[in-house]
Parts: sequence; C-alpha cells; structure tokens
Amino acid sequence: MDEEIYLSSWLVLLAQLPSKPSSARVALWRRMRTAGATAVVNGAWMLPRTTAHETFFEQSREDVIRRGGIGFVLRVSGPSPESDESIVRLFQSDRSREYDEFAERCTAFLNEINRESTAEKYTFAEMEESEQDLKKLARWLAKIQARDFFPDERKDRSNDLLAQCRRALRGFSQQVYKVEGVRGVRRGMELSHYSRARTRRALTLSAQSPRAPRRASDNGRALSVKPVHLCEVLRGWKRFKGPGRDG
Repeated sequence: MDEEIYLSSWLVLLAQLPSKPSSARVALWRRMRTAGATAVVNGAWMLPRTTAHETFFEQSREDVIRRGGIGFVLRVSGPSPESDESIVRLFQSDRSREYDEFAERCTAFLNEINRESTAEKYTFAEMEESEQDLKKLARWLAKIQARDFFPDERKDRSNDLLAQCRRALRGFSQQVYKVEGVRGVRRGMELSHYSRARTRRALTLSAQSPRAPRRASDNGRALSVKPVHLCEVLRGWKRFKGPGRDG
C-alpha cells in the first residue's frame, strides 16, 4: 500500500439498500470485494483507515443513497488490541482464499507447460497462448496484492509461484525458437514483446481521482463522529436494521 495504514483505526460503511432490485446489492458487494473491504456483519463493511479508503467509502455511500438506500461512514477504533488482531485476521482470511485460488491456477499453468513439452508441441501458437495465460496470472496477482493490506507469507509464496511460471514459459519458448529455427534470443528479454515480434517475422518468412470526502452532516445522509468502538457501532446497526431485514 502506498498510504500508511493505522492499526486501531478503521472505517466502517453501513449500507442498507432496498430489497429490489437485487442488482444494486450485488453491485455493492462486488465493489466492496474488489476494493478489499471485509464484511463484519450483514450490511457493514470495513477497511483500514486511509485517505483513499475514506474517499472510496464516501463515494460508495453516496451511490447507496442515489439508489434509495441508507448509508453511513464511520471512523471506529477496536476496543482492544485483541480485537484489532481479529479484524486483521478477517482481511487475511479473505486474501488467503484468493491466494489459494491463484496457486491452483499457477499449478494448472505449469502442468499445461509440462504436457505440451512432453508432447513436443513446440509451436508459436502454443507459446502465444501460454504468454496470454501468464499475463492474466500476473494481472490477477497484482490485483490481489493491491488489496492485501496485511500481507503474510502467502504473498511471498505467490510471487515465487509466478516466477516459477515465468521460468517454465521461458524454457518452453527457447524450445519453440529452437524448433522453428529462430536464433538470437536474449536471456531476460520480456517474453511477450519479444516473441510477438519474432512470431510475426517467422510466420511472414515461412508463408501475427478521487474527490475529497464531503464534510459530514447530521441529516442521516452522512455522518462523521469521533472514533468510537467497533462493537458499539455494530450493536447499534443491528438494532437499527432489525431482524430479517436485508442489507
């Protein structure tokens, strides 16, 4: 993260949308997950306190109101260091699931490279397809890490896995160049840029900001308060929503 994250200081978005259309709630859920927010109770989303996150929550709150809902953005503090650690574990658990899925995709990528190598399918088409798959893996990992506010060993393992995929593709590409009679590959050159230019040549020869958050008011459409304990906020939110009401 470019911004410093302050432990014991959190942002909570309380959002309640009409039950219909359901697409509004789905859109909010996707927006929160993309940003790395974690759900603490139904309709309550949390992020570490930074200026960027405060702006994001404020914009999300405004969108909730435009859709006929109710929204509040609060600064809260954990009631104890143990509570802060529990909150951090929630974020890490969310990222853990994403890192695990990323690892599965990397394993599938490596298995595919091994199958193609065993079958000696050293063709430009296979190489280009694998390059595109590797690009997708790299973009996906960058998105996961951008919302990994409390990284642990899984981040390093994922970086190692991506590096392993790069090495496997580099070795496969070397074999493609050898089979196709393309010489002069420089080690370390960006594969996607190099192979695309070489592929086109070989085929030719042989025949491809954010607004600052508004000041809060007390009209129910925005709320800014002194830091309060998270448990107090969630208890009040549950009483406000009542049992069985959608978030």
